[in-house]
This record gives sequence, C-alpha cells and structure tokens, in this order.
Amino acid sequence: MNRLTLIAIAVLINILAISCSSNQQKDAENKQDTAAPPNLMKEAELLKGDNNGIGKFKDIQLTHPLDQAMIAKGQPIFDSKCSACHKTTDEKLVGPGWKGVTDRRTPEWIMNFITNTDVMLDSDLVAQKMMVTCMVRMPKQGLTDDEARQLLEFMRKNDGKN
Repeated sequence: MNRLTLIAIAVLINILAISCSSNQQKDAENKQDTAAPPNLMKEAELLKGDNNGIGKFKDIQLTHPLDQAMIAKGQPIFDSKCSACHKTTDEKLVGPGWKGVTDRRTPEWIMNFITNTDVMLDSDLVAQKMMVTCMVRMPKQGLTDDEARQLLEFMRKNDGKN
C-alpha cells in the first residue's frame, strides 16, 4: 500500500473512533435526562390546583379586602425586578404573563417560587414545565418574605381580586 492510502485509512479509523465515543456519550446523557430528579415530587401531586410548591410557605393568610399599602409597595418591586421579563397581561415576554396567575397557582406556590426559585425549578414539576415553555431559568431575585408578599398582593390586584 502506498503512503497516501495508509494516511487515509488512519484518518478514517480516527473519525470512526471519535464518532463511536460521541454516540456513547450521547447515549449516557440521554439516559441521565430520562432519570427523574431525586427530589421530584409525584406528578399528580404537583399538577393539582392546591400544589403549594417547595419551601417554607404552607399557609398564607390573604387580606380581604386587598391591602392597598402592600400593593403600593409591590408595584415598584414589579417595576424594578419583574417587568423586564413579565407582563401584567397574559402575554409571554421572556417569562409568562402574570394575568390569572393567582387563579392558576396557590398563594403558597407563588411565594415559594419567588423566594425559593432554584429549588422550585430543580424539583417542582409545574415550575419545570414553565421553564421548558419559556426556555429560560428565572434568576433568583433575592426578595425578602415581606417583599414577596407585597408582590403577591400586587398580583392579586392585577387579577381583579378584591
């Protein structure tokens, strides 16, 4: 065999070896993707309307009527921390629109998502499904519990609660 043929064979063998190892790596990644995350809650439990999410908020006491002072504090929080990615309508921007969020999610879920974002995105199926739809992971905003509650009251007002 001539030298050019030997070089061509060597190149072909290298290409095949790289291709095989790449396919094995992809197969391993696919197997990992299908494995359920260790802290994933049961799907049926997560999709129920009374899902409270994952975090310290178990029983939020809502105000009736709406607390206007909380709403007044929640508006600038929305403007500075949320409005770049969320609209108050049902229109998706980067994240989902907020219209109707207090009808779709419990107050506890909303508060847990705002204050425990990373854990919720890692372990809560509803949050994970939203992330698939939005294709962006919500950044942690570093809000206090009081600020999160003020934001929730602003959301309630946005949804026409009274």
